[in-house]
Amino acid sequence: MPDFVLPPPAIASVAVAGSAERFAVRRIFCVGRNYAAHARELGNDERDPPFFFSKPADAVVDSGAEIPYPPLTSNLHHEIELVVAIGKAGFRIPRAEALAHVWGYGVGVDLTRRDLQDQAKKAARPWDWSKAFDRSAPCGPLLAVAKSGHPEKGRIWLAVNGDVKQDGDLAELIWPVADVVSICSEAVGLQPGDLVFTGTPAGVGAVQAGDRITGGVDGVGTIEITIGQPRS
Repeated sequence: MPDFVLPPPAIASVAVAGSAERFAVRRIFCVGRNYAAHARELGNDERDPPFFFSKPADAVVDSGAEIPYPPLTSNLHHEIELVVAIGKAGFRIPRAEALAHVWGYGVGVDLTRRDLQDQAKKAARPWDWSKAFDRSAPCGPLLAVAKSGHPEKGRIWLAVNGDVKQDGDLAELIWPVADVVSICSEAVGLQPGDLVFTGTPAGVGAVQAGDRITGGVDGVGTIEITIGQPRS
């Protein structure tokens, strides 16, 4: 065994529905503007090829977590998403074979510092600081494909303090899961442990400290998080 200068960090992981086992997370990829209505609400209205951004693996937190309101923002947004968990490695995966690389599915929230994202867009700079911050990728328990199948339609929703803000259907995905997996694998070799957040429906909006966020995807699962006070 190699010696390390510092102790290796803990392995990031997500709960597995109905099991004490956990799914070790390797990388997190996210798809932008994958629902037409959401693209329109952000001022875009084209079926462009999907584009990706990433979050660090340790941005993932379990359902039930309290997430401190992050620094550097006054406009933190919720984005509910279907999450794909990769279980089989692949590079340049044909679309017809893409679903065979999926281990399971979950429900995630892509937390976004929208004001920082808007600033980055205007300056033609990377989005990292708006997307890839601490605890920015809460994810509910993953459900294995053997139990979920491959969802192609079904309600995807999010509520803030019980008030529904996002309410869509997976059938509205511009690029379905097979396309997303195949296209992502053109740029990187996907590996077991990779998570892919597949995009959010319309209705994204700001949350404040003290807000309770709940959401779900029919046939896949639910998620619940609370936005806490900023870290001192």
